[in-house]
Amino acid sequence: MQLRDISLAIVGLGYVGLPLAVEFGRKRTVVGFDINQRRIDELKAGKDFTLETTKEELAAAMHLRYTTNLDDLRACNCYIVTVPTPIDEHKRPDLRPLIKASETVGKVLKKGDIVIYESTVYPGCTEEDCVPVLEKYSGLKFNQDFFCGYSPERINPGDKEHRVTSIKKVTSGSTPEIADLAEVSAVGE
Repeated sequence: MQLRDISLAIVGLGYVGLPLAVEFGRKRTVVGFDINQRRIDELKAGKDFTLETTKEELAAAMHLRYTTNLDDLRACNCYIVTVPTPIDEHKRPDLRPLIKASETVGKVLKKGDIVIYESTVYPGCTEEDCVPVLEKYSGLKFNQDFFCGYSPERINPGDKEHRVTSIKKVTSGSTPEIADLAEVSAVGE
């Protein structure tokens, strides 16, 4: 798959996903997906209560479409998952949002698709926790039918100096080809 062939979805429109969706939406068609209808309504009205994007930045993302409808993801072939990974009372990561997002993506995943995880997780989480969920819900096999990438989130909420367009991104992929594609898409080429 080439960068020009990607039909992109950002899953999770919080302080990490929204700035990413907005930046991509300035240049290419993007489906911004979130399970919170109120959040989608606010974004459609040009309001970001996380204050990570301005009304002008939201307006400049002319190719970005917001939705809570799972069917709107079916036309996509690359999914960037940017849901939170909070910690529980024992300081362990709560993977429930990540697992639910993986279930959602798994329901629309097709042969040849790519899932890139940007949620902050421990080493091995993508392959040990997320990939089995993708396989279960899609009926597809990892690294045969679909592929994964990883690019840990590096956004510091409220930091207006170090934003998605100016920070260094770390990327990887489940195959060398996917690693190259994840790197190119992270730098926006």
